[in-house]
Amino acid sequence: MIPADEEALLPAYVRRILAGGYRSLNPLTKATLAAVSAIVAFGVRGWTGPAVVLAVVLSSALVAGVLRRMAPFALATLPLVASILLVNTFLYPNAHDVIANLGPLSPTWTGATAALQATLRVVAFGLSAALFALTTPIDDLLGELERRGVGRRGSFIVGSALGAIPRTVERAREVVDAQRSRGMDTEGRLWRRFRGLVPLIGPVLFGALAEVEERTMALEARAFTAPGRRTILRALPDSGWQRAARWLLLVGSIAAVVVSLAGVVKLP
Repeated sequence: MIPADEEALLPAYVRRILAGGYRSLNPLTKATLAAVSAIVAFGVRGWTGPAVVLAVVLSSALVAGVLRRMAPFALATLPLVASILLVNTFLYPNAHDVIANLGPLSPTWTGATAALQATLRVVAFGLSAALFALTTPIDDLLGELERRGVGRRGSFIVGSALGAIPRTVERAREVVDAQRSRGMDTEGRLWRRFRGLVPLIGPVLFGALAEVEERTMALEARAFTAPGRRTILRALPDSGWQRAARWLLLVGSIAAVVVSLAGVVKLP
């Protein structure tokens, strides 16, 4: 951790190390928590696994101060949640406990229960990923991975995958603003919005291709393919209890899944 008097001397463009509660955890610790959340949410049978994950994620988000910012991520799961609820409730195989007869379709209690459990799993996993994204700068994660032996190519792939969607959204927003400044109507009725997608797709795709070339040239200018390991100028704080917690969480989550699937412990 940089002392306060030395940190005050850092230039404004140098991003400070995050501090306070959940945010100050090492990026690998937060990545481990996200991975463990996915394992438990989808691997442990019944309601207990996803419910515990959701409770832990919401509590961590409250501590980190990003609970309200997670609302758009929850809304993004609505199309998937709607399909899960409809398909499982009305088309669950070998379910005969009919709730009501609605013409050719008959919702069942078994299907509704399975749909609600699947919804809880998806929401718990989605919010755990959102918590990780909102509290972990990509640069910190990539620097930590490279410091621990992951190659530059591997770190670049991880960073490109994590940053692809935000960059695409930002580029689409810029194109929409440019089209509006030229008088194109991108608001109003659904048909007008759909028609406005046609001039949007081309610039976004060509912009993505141009960015690939720019990033390639920038990497070559910075000796990306040079032999040897790079020197990490700023090592993020890590502690013994975090290292132990990462291993305990991974082993414990796998053990919980095995015990649940084997039926050793019956969880609600």
